[in-house]
Amino acid sequence: MPDVTTLLTAVDRFADRLRAMPQSALARGAAAEGLGLARELTDRAQRLEFPGRPPRSLPDAGLFAVGDQLAVAGHDLAEALRAAGEPAGAGPRELAGAVALVEAAESAALEAALRARR
Repeated sequence: MPDVTTLLTAVDRFADRLRAMPQSALARGAAAEGLGLARELTDRAQRLEFPGRPPRSLPDAGLFAVGDQLAVAGHDLAEALRAAGEPAGAGPRELAGAVALVEAAESAALEAALRARR
């Protein structure tokens, strides 16, 4: 069973930052980054939980819901990784890839938030 603490920590940090951002920062790209990441994490979780079935798309619930959507998607993926375990191919590489995605999206969202202040 993989230790998903790094994923949960990264997802929760980014989700909290999105929840705290002003509307202007969210509208200029931070929310889009968060939603894109939430959709990717959701797809990954669904592929682990239901192999062979096409993933269903995460809807856009609006600027102010994206932090919550990201948190749910990240926690779903963490649970899917735990349940699948390493023998199913959901080992350290999948976990590291998900953490890298979260960190890259968070960086891009923060860049967008800074652009909003200029």
